[in-house]
Formats: sequence, structure tokens, C-alpha cells
Amino acid sequence: LEQYSGFDNLNFLAMIQKKIGESEVKEAIERVGLDPHDKRTVKAYSLGMRQRLAIAQCIMEKPQLILLDEPMNGLDEKSVDKVYEIIREENKRGCTILLTSHNKVDIQSLCHQVYSMNEGAITGMTHMTVG
Repeated sequence: LEQYSGFDNLNFLAMIQKKIGESEVKEAIERVGLDPHDKRTVKAYSLGMRQRLAIAQCIMEKPQLILLDEPMNGLDEKSVDKVYEIIREENKRGCTILLTSHNKVDIQSLCHQVYSMNEGAITGMTHMTVG
């Protein structure tokens, strides 16, 4: 909701399932490099800030499955490094992450299995060793 702050947006979503409280929402926001006390509305956020807020939304309830579609889109180099770190930590926690990307560096750095698609059909699968 663009007229509310990032914290208010995520806190509202957290209240739906009541799995987490305000402290976990703040932790997720801080984890992606945003300030949970920032009173600006999401409408005033840059594309990169909105992207990081979406990542915070994905991780705040510690799900077992995360779906990410081009998660590095709009991020600066520092934010990309932070998101890489978060993806690795979430995977290490036991979370399965399905990531789509056109960026080969993202795929090579983060993925254990890679499925290639062409015109909506899977055309190949590769197992990767991620460092």
C-alpha cells in the first residue's frame, strides 16, 4: 500500500496470519538494509528500496519455500551482495528457494539446480556446486 510506510505494510501483512510480531517485522526490514523507523511512504521509495521491502516480506515469517522472480532487479551492488547473503542464509536454514533470473552470475552464484527454459518449455537441467 503506497500510502503507508514499509514497516506499516509488512506489519499489516504479518497481522493476517499472526505468526510473527513487530520485532520480527523490524528484523526483516533491517536485514535487507532498510530502516524500520523510516516514516516515508512506499510511494516515495526507489525501485531498489521497493525490491528490498519485497525481499523482507518474503523472509519475515521464515517460510519453507520462497519464490523469487528477478530479485536483483533495480538493486545497487551493495544491495545485491546483501540479497545474495540473505538467500544463502535462508537456504542454509532449510528453506527451498526457487529463483528466476536472466543473470548468469546470479544463477552460478546461488543455484544448486538450474533448469533452462525456451518458449515456456524446460530444455535442460544442470546440477551446480555453489561456493
